[in-house]
Amino acid sequence: MKVAFASTDKIHIDEHFGKAEEFYIWNIGPDDAEFSGVIQVTEDGDAADRIEARGAALEQCALVYVGEIGGPAAARLVQKKIHPLKSKTKEPIAEVVVKLQEVLKGNPPPWLRKAMLKGAS
Repeated sequence: MKVAFASTDKIHIDEHFGKAEEFYIWNIGPDDAEFSGVIQVTEDGDAADRIEARGAALEQCALVYVGEIGGPAAARLVQKKIHPLKSKTKEPIAEVVVKLQEVLKGNPPPWLRKAMLKGAS
């Protein structure tokens, strides 16, 4: 599944969703994970336009990890079947990738099993 990470330094999950200009995209499965590119988002329009632009840019992603995200933005992502996750400790992206793979190898929670189906059809 495709997972997006909002980062200011390409290493840690530390950027606010609404301020992120770049999202680092990884393809993550239980047995392998690879960096697949960067999605850049422009800063045009008001807050609603910025949220919509980010949601549209991330439409192929099942999960997006962010440092912070507002309630309305999180709701818009969920409507697009993109699950937002906040990193409260500015975790390194590489560590989160490994943790996510461990969960995928085991018995993922229902919300994550549903997210894994995105793009599988």
